[in-house]
Amino acid sequence: MKKIKILIPVYNDWQSLSQLLKNIDSEIVNVDHEISIVIVDDASTFDRQIEINDLLNISSIKILVMKENRGHARCIATGLKYIFEKEAFDYIIPMDGDGEDRPEEIIDLITQMNNSNDRSIVGERVRRSEDLIFKFCYFLHKIITLVFTGHSIKFGNFTCLSKDTVEKLVNEKSTWNSFSGSLKKIEKDLIKIPSIRGTRYFGPSKMSFYNLIKHSLSIISVFRVTFLIRSAIFVITYILLIKSYASIITALPLIFLLIAVYSVSNLALRENMEEFDKALSNISDIESIK
Repeated sequence: MKKIKILIPVYNDWQSLSQLLKNIDSEIVNVDHEISIVIVDDASTFDRQIEINDLLNISSIKILVMKENRGHARCIATGLKYIFEKEAFDYIIPMDGDGEDRPEEIIDLITQMNNSNDRSIVGERVRRSEDLIFKFCYFLHKIITLVFTGHSIKFGNFTCLSKDTVEKLVNEKSTWNSFSGSLKKIEKDLIKIPSIRGTRYFGPSKMSFYNLIKHSLSIISVFRVTFLIRSAIFVITYILLIKSYASIITALPLIFLLIAVYSVSNLALRENMEEFDKALSNISDIESIK
């Protein structure tokens, strides 16, 4: 029997989390492993209300209460570090707490885990639930990431991480900045399974256009050396191509690229191993609610 920790970062979205826990509990009824939940409360400002009375199959639930809001990626990084240093586990499954990572796919991850030979598994998005404009922007994000970094990253937080992978992640400074970028950087042989992006249980999606841009640039910043080299090649090639047709319009791609270079350079400063090493000091309380 394996010990599996499901890691869920939450900021104020307690109603969705309660529904998620119920759905997880019903999905794992026939799972022959010990399933526990670790919730990272990112300094929520709403009163916590979680219904746990009917949860029969989840072994335990802990809440790590953060002193200061650090954002989604750093909540995951803190949770990984806490579990790795303080808990007995074989695998960790990070997932969003709003229903967009579908609890029924936990079974798919566990089934693959049983035959994975300790390799980590990622859920590659094959379908999303957002509108067409967002889907198009997300498609552009994947293309731009591939072109400028050489890496195709089609997964998010919803993964199944072996202990060996978790150890690498907590010793990699880019984890403090981008989870998916860091995972792609440290693991070259990930198992991939199809995953459908679900819809939020309550309220609108928090993945706005601005957050998508920041998410994309954060991933690119993990591979910033490759990005800068390819950007330089693009600039030189583009200038040679348009030198006879120079104008404000033809200069727009160069302007956007320079803005991207500046943004990526700033985001790369978030990779702070000293802060990551001290991540657990931002936990004000640890509550065992089941």
